[in-house]
Amino acid sequence: MKITAVKPFVLNAGIFVKVETDSGIYGMGEAGMKRRGRAISEVVNSMASDLIGEDPFRTEHLWQVMFRGGFFPGGGVQTSAVSAVDIALWDIKGKALGVPVYELLGGRVRDRVACYPHNGDPHRIEDLLASCRKSQDAGWKFVRWGLVDPKGKELLEPSRAVRYGIEQVRAVREELGEEIEILVDLHTRLDPAASIQFCRGVEPYRPFFVEDPIRSESA
Repeated sequence: MKITAVKPFVLNAGIFVKVETDSGIYGMGEAGMKRRGRAISEVVNSMASDLIGEDPFRTEHLWQVMFRGGFFPGGGVQTSAVSAVDIALWDIKGKALGVPVYELLGGRVRDRVACYPHNGDPHRIEDLLASCRKSQDAGWKFVRWGLVDPKGKELLEPSRAVRYGIEQVRAVREELGEEIEILVDLHTRLDPAASIQFCRGVEPYRPFFVEDPIRSESA
């Protein structure tokens, strides 16, 4: 089996890649980055010549070719493109072997997973508390919201957002008690110093996790 075409599609719902083969089997993949669709599409097109004619079963080799093939390391746009193609290659392998992809990655581990809701507009603590109470009353074990600046939705002033975020976590913990699990997404909007300040501030209120505390280039 050989790869015959690599086709990106930029849609409102996301950025997708179709990898076709000479056997008639094709795979579909999706880029995690929802923006920069044209840029991701062009990266996929630029990698196509390295992929066409190759064996799609060589997923690790082709990942190395795509990710390490250039002199300079890639950023988010390149890794999103590589990810979409890689998912499509695994899709081909699963279809060709007649098994779900999870069987190729070690098999099923559990029968169920925990889920969580996204809670209301967090710009006003009263609204956030009402949304979290509603989730708890509905039987949810988790509540989740994102870091915001209480003074506006367009810009985020880090110090003010950190203080407000700590106050939100404190208020939710005191309102909902110890059984609820609190999840907060910082959306990579803080530098390391501000993120550390936030994490130390919420530590007494035992958040279940703090998501995306810093940007990847700061890690």
